[in-house]
Amino acid sequence: MPYTKRRRLVRTAVAIALGATTLAACGSESADSETESGPASLTYWTWTPGMDKVVDLWNKGPGKRDQITVTVKKQASGDTLVTKILTAHKAGKAPDLVQAEYQALPTLVSNDALADISKNVGEAEDKFAGGVWQQTTLGTDAVYAVPQDIGPMMFYYREDLFKEYGLTVPTTWDEFAETARKLKKAAPDKDLTTFSANDSGLFAGLAQQAGAKWWTTSGDQWKVSINDAATRKVAKFWGGLVKEGAIDNQPMYTPAWNKALNTGKQIAWVSAVWAPGTLTTAAPDTKGKWAMAPLPQWSASDNSTGSWGGSSTAVTTDSEHRAAAAKFAAWLNTDSEALNALAKESGIYPAATNAQTSGAFLKPPAYFANQADFYTKAADIAETTAPSAWGPNVNVAYTTFKDAFGAAAKSTSDFGAALDEMQADTVADMKKQGFEVAE
Repeated sequence: MPYTKRRRLVRTAVAIALGATTLAACGSESADSETESGPASLTYWTWTPGMDKVVDLWNKGPGKRDQITVTVKKQASGDTLVTKILTAHKAGKAPDLVQAEYQALPTLVSNDALADISKNVGEAEDKFAGGVWQQTTLGTDAVYAVPQDIGPMMFYYREDLFKEYGLTVPTTWDEFAETARKLKKAAPDKDLTTFSANDSGLFAGLAQQAGAKWWTTSGDQWKVSINDAATRKVAKFWGGLVKEGAIDNQPMYTPAWNKALNTGKQIAWVSAVWAPGTLTTAAPDTKGKWAMAPLPQWSASDNSTGSWGGSSTAVTTDSEHRAAAAKFAAWLNTDSEALNALAKESGIYPAATNAQTSGAFLKPPAYFANQADFYTKAADIAETTAPSAWGPNVNVAYTTFKDAFGAAAKSTSDFGAALDEMQADTVADMKKQGFEVAE
């Protein structure tokens, strides 16, 4: 790697660590410093279905929103979109606005692709839970995006089968393990749930709840702590349950998993707020038989949850109208009309707290019609979202997770060794890219 690229990446890491708008040193003048007048035509890359209808509310709104018009360009999601954004940015042709998953933000920031819009959207902070807002700041004074949707994690269970087998909804992970063992003793052909090695996001969320900080910065270096004590605790817990046969070890989102949920072979699922949509398809015959509760805690005195999924709206450094773009991003994710439309047209669970118990969320999901307080409870849980710590190569960590934990789950071997492999691969990749990594 050329020295100049290595130096730029390290300097960006320093900017993140210091929480300053020193990304300008990498050639990205902050949006708060620009003064604009006249019309602005913005382009927004997003994968969210129905977004064009939501944006129409802006384009046809009062005074046509200060002559700011937005055009939606539908894109693929995940790593595919991140790669496309970086490719476009390298040519100086990235769009004004992009939808970005929270874990993708450090990658985009370290490549100088996102602008600091703190002076334009700072007033929106109080509309989001602290742990949610933090994901768009990377723990600094800068703001690189406005939260759009979130995936606070929860515990879902078959209410009827819990009653049949005399099970109590676990409030701690120790109780969760005992519940799994009690069920297995009463009904050997059933499992409380499964450990799925094809869902790195689930494992990351569980580690987040436990207090893990996988990527942090110190001085001019990144520190990678994927195998920290908090994550080791999570890996040991789930690995132990798999090894003793207290839970299943098959992946989710397969025909076999769907059948297990639909027939009651598995009677619980650690998931997120979007689970009702998945259950509607995976287990249609059990509609109205499930209930939702907060995620079990590591200590009875704890009250936190992790995140599984979610995205934000960011402004790129290539935009010539950053203040206008930031204004739209704030409107899209905080305005009640826009949020109602996002829920109706796109089916998202909003990050903004004021929208989580209004509009489309006044009634429970049809699948959970038996739980009238579903969204009230979900909003309370969302407020307890723990801070996260994402880094510039989440994709590498996630790929190794699937390989290493997949093999460990299949052979019921040590999850700790799989975690160490995840750590080693992530550090090696960062060094290969030219990041300074603390040993």
